Amino acid sequence: MPAILGTPRETFPGERRVAITPRQCEALRKSKIEVLIESGAGAEAGYPDDAYTARGARVTDRQTVFREAQIVAQVRCLGANPEAGRSDLPLLRRGQILTGFGEPLTTAQECSDLAGSGVSFFAMELMPRITRAQSMDALSAMATIAGYRGVLLAASHLPKMFPLLMTAAGTLTPAKVFVLGAGVAGLQAIATARRLGAVVCAYDVRPAVKEQVESVGAKFVSLEVDAQGSEDKGGYAKAMDEAFYKRQRELLAAVLREQDVVITTAAVPGRRAPILITGEMLTGMAPGSVIVDLAAERGGNCELTRPGETVVHNGITLLGPLNVPSMVPQHASQMYSANIAAFVKLLVRDGAVVIDREDEIIRETLVTHEGRVVHPRVLELVAS
Repeated sequence: MPAILGTPRETFPGERRVAITPRQCEALRKSKIEVLIESGAGAEAGYPDDAYTARGARVTDRQTVFREAQIVAQVRCLGANPEAGRSDLPLLRRGQILTGFGEPLTTAQECSDLAGSGVSFFAMELMPRITRAQSMDALSAMATIAGYRGVLLAASHLPKMFPLLMTAAGTLTPAKVFVLGAGVAGLQAIATARRLGAVVCAYDVRPAVKEQVESVGAKFVSLEVDAQGSEDKGGYAKAMDEAFYKRQRELLAAVLREQDVVITTAAVPGRRAPILITGEMLTGMAPGSVIVDLAAERGGNCELTRPGETVVHNGITLLGPLNVPSMVPQHASQMYSANIAAFVKLLVRDGAVVIDREDEIIRETLVTHEGRVVHPRVLELVAS
């Protein structure tokens, strides 16, 4: 018999993504995995129920999805949906597998509650950055969407156009865009701003990314700060001490004065985003300038960011958008669904679900199992 994968409709306010798209249903069936979809789950992402039926999925109600599925795949599990997600706890059962985003490094109570339900919870945020796991790297997939959309948000608020234009009415100079943080979101922001015709420069605490920044058409800004130890073994930026950030802010202030748009993307997994731009640093920026803080969900890289709001300070527009990938739900769902499908195929062998804790991917993403929190980093949070 095939394994059964269930995808319920997302309940987090404003969440428009879906964990499995119709295209993946067909691919999963070939791997002996049957798909159940809650009616309406894909509607806001542009995937109607009949598209799922046409690809071999069974469309049903929420209770049936949770009752019959051996594996439940969501975009936002309890930790990433702390209020509405609680209503799903009674629907989960011991021995069931749950996978999706769950913010395990900041939601110790929710992880404990999932452990109490008896499910084996796999957090997509904890996917190791190894070659074999690239097709499952949901964080990078969503960061790609966020970087693209962040630039469009900036362009829609900037009282200028991005490209150089030579017209009968005179020459329009190109917008100057500065990207802070050159991870996946930052690199996509650079590439998008360049395609729109802006002059782009970028900075990252990790000097090693200079070549990547230049490869997508931006100038790398070098600051005279000691950045040794700024990158962890997974390639993510590490938190630095306050003396480092103070010196960094002093040097960045001069760069900001020259910019029309600033896109900030600096985030440290499981930590509050570092403050890279203080209110004082904004005094040199021209009225009409725009800052898009893509780290707003972690508190923001700008001191004046208000998550989920747009602030105007001395003529500078500061955006703190939340859940940016959900603003592009169709492609975000397509990418996330591919990540989920690749991971689920790792768990299912000949129609049977197998949790092989010797496998690095499974071991590093497994948060709860057999009634306990088992991930070492999450255990530290639960114990503290």
